Amino acid sequence: MNPAITNLAVSLGAMQIARRLPTDDPQVVFYLRCLYVAAQALSFAIYYYITVKIRQKNDLTVVKYVQPKSPMNPESKDELVTTTVRDYDLAETGKAMKGLFTGIAFMAFLHLYMGYVPPLFVQSITTVKGVLDSNEAKLHIWNKPAEGALARPFKAAPGLMEQFSGAASGPQTDQASIRAAEKAGGKSE
Repeated sequence: MNPAITNLAVSLGAMQIARRLPTDDPQVVFYLRCLYVAAQALSFAIYYYITVKIRQKNDLTVVKYVQPKSPMNPESKDELVTTTVRDYDLAETGKAMKGLFTGIAFMAFLHLYMGYVPPLFVQSITTVKGVLDSNEAKLHIWNKPAEGALARPFKAAPGLMEQFSGAASGPQTDQASIRAAEKAGGKSE
């Protein structure tokens, strides 16, 4: 099933449940906070487990791709990246863990500053689901083969501007792009 549809269904279902919770009861709020903290701790534990699995596998297969220039910095150039599967997976897992911190900061703002309680329940469910649906979890927990959408480097989902313009912003893995970047003296990691 399409992950976007399941994410939408889970979010909508969780919001319906959250609306029915008695959020004016301090004890319910306390339990929702505990649930949220437990979900975040579980998410970090899953990513830590994935990191351990990546290090155990120690896959030193070389991955080459061209990282397109940043649309925010027009003077930047396409960059050749040469890395290993191990280092690529560790970097992607690190980015995902940083994303958890961003989500926690946003939730702290919503809950502590703005006083919203229902998002605690919704985020408790969607965060863990997102971690278990991540590419790294599919590869290292669910042991799916690294082909198609799970082939490294991972293709980024198209953003709003790419959907309308048809331009791709993800890494380029074709041999012509890699050779052109090597000739231009691209950087490697």
